[in-house]
Amino acid sequence: MKIEAIHSKDEILETYLNTVPFLYNAYGIEMAARTYFDTSADQLDVLQSATLVGMLKGNTYYNPVLNPERALQRRNTVLKQMVKREKLTSRQFDSLSKRPLRIDFERQTEPPGPAPHFARQLRKWLIAWADRNDYSIYGDGLVVRTTIDSRLQAAANLAVTRQGNRLQMIADAAWARRSAWSRDSSLVQAFIRESPEYAAAMTKGRTPEQAMQELQADKAFMEALHRQKTQIQIGFLAIDPRNGHVKAWVGSRDFAQDAFDHVQQARRQPGSTFKPFVYGEAFRQGASPNDRLIDQAVEIAVGGTEVWRPTDGGPPSGEAMSLSDGLAYSKNTITAQLIQQVGPAKVAKLARNMGVRQSTLEAVPSLALGTSPVTLKEMVAAYGTIANGGGYLEPLLVTRIEDRDGRVIEEFSPQDPEIALERDVAYTLLDNMRGVINRGTGRGIRSRYGIRADVAGKTGTTQDNADGWFILMHRQLVAGAWVGFNDGRVTLRSDYWGQGAHSALPIVGDFFGNALRARIIDPRVRFTAPEDTGLLARIRGWFRSLFAPEPVAEPKQQQIVKPAQEKEAREEPAAPAPVVVLPQPEGDPLQEKIDQITKESNEAELIETEPSPSKQEETFR
Repeated sequence: MKIEAIHSKDEILETYLNTVPFLYNAYGIEMAARTYFDTSADQLDVLQSATLVGMLKGNTYYNPVLNPERALQRRNTVLKQMVKREKLTSRQFDSLSKRPLRIDFERQTEPPGPAPHFARQLRKWLIAWADRNDYSIYGDGLVVRTTIDSRLQAAANLAVTRQGNRLQMIADAAWARRSAWSRDSSLVQAFIRESPEYAAAMTKGRTPEQAMQELQADKAFMEALHRQKTQIQIGFLAIDPRNGHVKAWVGSRDFAQDAFDHVQQARRQPGSTFKPFVYGEAFRQGASPNDRLIDQAVEIAVGGTEVWRPTDGGPPSGEAMSLSDGLAYSKNTITAQLIQQVGPAKVAKLARNMGVRQSTLEAVPSLALGTSPVTLKEMVAAYGTIANGGGYLEPLLVTRIEDRDGRVIEEFSPQDPEIALERDVAYTLLDNMRGVINRGTGRGIRSRYGIRADVAGKTGTTQDNADGWFILMHRQLVAGAWVGFNDGRVTLRSDYWGQGAHSALPIVGDFFGNALRARIIDPRVRFTAPEDTGLLARIRGWFRSLFAPEPVAEPKQQQIVKPAQEKEAREEPAAPAPVVVLPQPEGDPLQEKIDQITKESNEAELIETEPSPSKQEETFR
């Protein structure tokens, strides 16, 4: 009754014909016309129209491809109804009913679009929104404005394609059929035993040996298995940290071949990209980037007789290393000692607050090196929190929804950020992650891609080089990439190409380079530090006090506590006396000089330095 009251008969019929399924992934009369008769709906003749309408009683039973006799009988039934309704004469019916079906069948492949994985996530979100708000996503002619930037999406697709093709050549060589992919390989035999074909053979009464031999002799099966297992996969996501807008989303190298979404669905170990949470918690507790720990062998009891011994690519130097260098050079031994001081549970809590909210984080010491699987979407969102000054924003897919006449039904704007880190702590963490790019494991961003903008980031590589990660932060854009195989037992079998700095970093570097050259993001924008508490700040405060009418109290500052003293530190450190901040006069020559000094200091941070010759890319065991 509600439908009849709102819509006309033609509107009801139009909605029905545009949504009804006609098999072979053909939805709606237009797709059906192209699938069964290779024409458009407005060019269908009476016989073709009657055939398609006849399918609606039971599209499988009256399928004209598989059941042509039934479809012909059903078509003629429709023609009889047209005679009964005086839409055809009896003479026309006698002539038409004797004609064959003349099906011209061809499956229609719907173009996936530039962001098919994003579209799939959007569809799920939109269905839930429509149910809550009593709308039909098929019948109400809704116009959905998304956050995707077509230019950035195109750049992401291009970067993924380039690096994916390059790495696939390496994977094909590493897993050549005459070497690593041998029928006698225990790993290949494990793949065979896990296949549906093996299970089907066993149900037919074959012994395990017989089933294995038959499948190994099946050339088509072995080639398909090889292709499936050794196909490089990539996930890529870019968001605007200022509002959480998703700007680019690539869930796999080819949606048609692998629709599994490696951004939203895949959970993989993040490796060293998880380390910023450890350092962030240390800075939150009062540690300084200049605090030093000894680069030495580490042994941590993890229960019973089990001992965790994290190592790096080379032997420990035995020398003291600052936390800043520990993060820049991704030292596992330094990070392992640090998480012992700050506490794994607190690191896990901070990671959840910053954006890792769907995946389970195991609060154990090895969490420092990224042993708990997470999604790329969670990690990019968490890095967006750092770039946003410590405020978490949930990734946003839609900006507004309009009706068919262009009237706005609902607009979507980001909520107020959830404070995960104090602004000064977030900036300290980000400033030290600049070191990763300027002199550490991510220096390829500068040396290879020539990016001179103010950026910070982190590389990541997991055990046996199974996963390569890289995430880069700019004030206006945060982008991350994951590279690996669907099966974690398959790797690139290369200590060089398996590293995140060589597998994932080129994707992000290529993407950012295009975004900067096209001025989609501003290369001049810098991350701004919170109010300094050093000498310059005291000079500025003294000068302002000469002209200010009233003092204004700053927020309370945290007490600085060294990591080694964390056990003695109280949970809530005592706050010092309020600091007076006064208005600044315009045209102040002293202030201009201070700003110039600050500017020159900031610019000096971007000068690339020679990397430490003893540093190797991070791994963990």
